[in-house]
Amino acid sequence: MANGKIRERLTSPRKPPKARVRSIGSRLIVADGLEHSFWNDFYYNAMVATWPRFFGALAAVFLALNAVFALVYALGDAPIADARPGSLSDLFFFSVETTSTVGYGDMHPQTMYGHIVATVENFVGLVLLAVMTGLVFSRFSRPRARLIFARNPVIAVHEGVLSLIFRLANARNSFITEATAKLWMLGPTTSAEGRRFIGFQPMRLLRSENPTFALSWTLFHPIDVSSPLYGISNEELAASEINFVVSMSGLDETSSQMVHARSTFAAQDVRPGHEFVDIFSLDEAGRRHVDYARVHDTRPVSEAPPRDDN
Repeated sequence: MANGKIRERLTSPRKPPKARVRSIGSRLIVADGLEHSFWNDFYYNAMVATWPRFFGALAAVFLALNAVFALVYALGDAPIADARPGSLSDLFFFSVETTSTVGYGDMHPQTMYGHIVATVENFVGLVLLAVMTGLVFSRFSRPRARLIFARNPVIAVHEGVLSLIFRLANARNSFITEATAKLWMLGPTTSAEGRRFIGFQPMRLLRSENPTFALSWTLFHPIDVSSPLYGISNEELAASEINFVVSMSGLDETSSQMVHARSTFAAQDVRPGHEFVDIFSLDEAGRRHVDYARVHDTRPVSEAPPRDDN
């Protein structure tokens, strides 16, 4: 009968993996067929969890661990001195004191069973403390740029050339030195054999380097004969599956660490015939102001540029 159950388990169809949803630009991509387990990628899941979830999970593990050891202590014959007989709460709080290495002294192991369980708990507690400390330090020390990417790239004439323009702003009061920006186009391509692929194409930027990125940065991609957008009309672009990926890296002078940032835009996010609103102004005292609330604002140019690339 046991062999029959094993054979049935091996031959029965497995449950399909749960689909995962990812976003690329404004599009949602459903990833099917992936085996997903929290423990298979524990470090990554711990790093991407929100702070409330992260600390909530740590608290839940801490409480559950001490509750389990309280039950293990309860299996012995009065293993803890000064603990009230039958009081699971006393055993739980003794477990908390043992795990955290506080040891107030009012309760202590008094039997060989109690000492053995306390020894095992001390080892588990030290390992758990090391893991928790490492994860918290990794989350706090992770270098991260605080950049604001304008939600809608624009297409306008710049220096006499029709250009795809992006704007980003540094939300921190610090300098990013040796900043470098890259632009890629993600879209379908067809090989010489007629096969369809989704691939990246690099796109040239006129201002791809910034020695001291402090406030805002405007990136220009000229739509000339070397551009993958050359010959594509506004209507064709809006109806396409094209996405644009803008990435930035540089040295944060405050933390002396390399920081990276990335944003993805769908073709439908692009606003042809628009320009970015100026976010800088001068007050009566001659002081320069930068309005970060208007980073995303655009306006139509006085005359929309034609898209006749032929």
